[in-house]
Amino acid sequence: MAPNDPKQAAASGGGGFFASIASSLSNFGSAMSKSVNGMMAYEGLEVINPEGGTEDVEEEAKKGRWKQEDRDSYWKMMQKYVGSDITSMVTLPVIIFEPMTMLQRMAELMEYSYLLDMADKTEDPYMRLVYASSFFISVYYAYQRTWKPFNPILGETYEMVNHGDMTFIAEQVSHHPPMSAGHAENEHFTYDVTSKLKTKFLGNSVDVYPVGRTRVTLKKDGVVLDLVPPPTKVSNLIFGRTWIDSPGEMILTNLTTGDKVVLYFQPCGWFGAGRYEVDGYVYNSADEPKILMTGKWNEFMSYQVCDSEGEPLPGTELKEVWRVADVPKKDKFQYTHFAHKINSFDTAPKKLLASDSRLRPDRMALEKGDLSTSGYEKSSLEERQRSEKRNREAKNHKFTPRWFDLTDEVTTTPWGELEVYQYNGKYTEHRAAIDTSEGIHESDNRPDFNPWQYDNLEAE
Repeated sequence: MAPNDPKQAAASGGGGFFASIASSLSNFGSAMSKSVNGMMAYEGLEVINPEGGTEDVEEEAKKGRWKQEDRDSYWKMMQKYVGSDITSMVTLPVIIFEPMTMLQRMAELMEYSYLLDMADKTEDPYMRLVYASSFFISVYYAYQRTWKPFNPILGETYEMVNHGDMTFIAEQVSHHPPMSAGHAENEHFTYDVTSKLKTKFLGNSVDVYPVGRTRVTLKKDGVVLDLVPPPTKVSNLIFGRTWIDSPGEMILTNLTTGDKVVLYFQPCGWFGAGRYEVDGYVYNSADEPKILMTGKWNEFMSYQVCDSEGEPLPGTELKEVWRVADVPKKDKFQYTHFAHKINSFDTAPKKLLASDSRLRPDRMALEKGDLSTSGYEKSSLEERQRSEKRNREAKNHKFTPRWFDLTDEVTTTPWGELEVYQYNGKYTEHRAAIDTSEGIHESDNRPDFNPWQYDNLEAE
């Protein structure tokens, strides 16, 4: 595993949070039948399962929750979008959703936040990057889920406390284009993200580009880390088993010292060859390898000290730095135990913001298995969002995020420029003013979901 291995060649990356939208069309694969495959001239074709073996198209389609007429009508609708960015132009039915929003997906990254604590505590500058990069690898376990999270309503928020002595706040700061901002903090680190996504629909797959910026500041030494994640590809949207892959490089750079870690995500080959595998090195500012890293993004990461040629040093051993936690057996939505906490009120502060994702009536109905009510509530929320926009425009007002401010900074990514939002500190002041002691928000005191800045006059 030499440092000049071709698979370690520099690749284009994109700042910001991971491509939550990777799952936004991911159930199309299990939703389509042979009638659709016939339209695409795939009748009778065997499908390669990335886990190995083959799947019969019709049998795989039966595992979806779509009705036959829904499958055909949605495919006909999607044909016109081939080659387009479909980030915000397509409305999908709740039948392919999970009871979680994209803001909650952002919070899911915090499950293994203890790794950032360790990165702050260590005196070794290279182990700092081992811990921090393993933290960013850990979120990819959730990429095996192929349900779509709900798109946040403009002004929607998500709060999280009671985890790792940390507070987390995320807000939907733009609707067109869809953009979210997040901030997490404890005594060891601050985490800041501006998330914007770009997609390209290719008919039987969609490429997802994370046009965003993610920064972590380690408090002890003031070290600033910058993340460039790989793009993501959702395969088998039209036929076969839908699956998600992120081939390419993840680059985490210490902007303070110039040290960096480059991890290469192997692309999934035929019959699943190479899937999940991650390899790379921690480099010093002179691009000399110091620590090799290897593992699987859905299972574990390990490291070993190496020489200047990238070979393990004699007398050293491969040590595990991260392993995925135990997960529930046969969970309906393939949630981890932590994902269930995110979706519950156990991690909610007292006096929860009325704009919080947990309070969304469509999400809550889907969690109970009531698809009809969920679909109705989803449509109602989307119409209220359009109505508020009309009211806002009639008053010649612009939407103003509550917890994040739009800066003058514009950062360049391989997939486009990004306007950067910055945490303004008001949420910290808000929490300090209203009793932040531990406790669950009692159900009879929870407010109705309300992210609106302006009165919804038409609905009234």
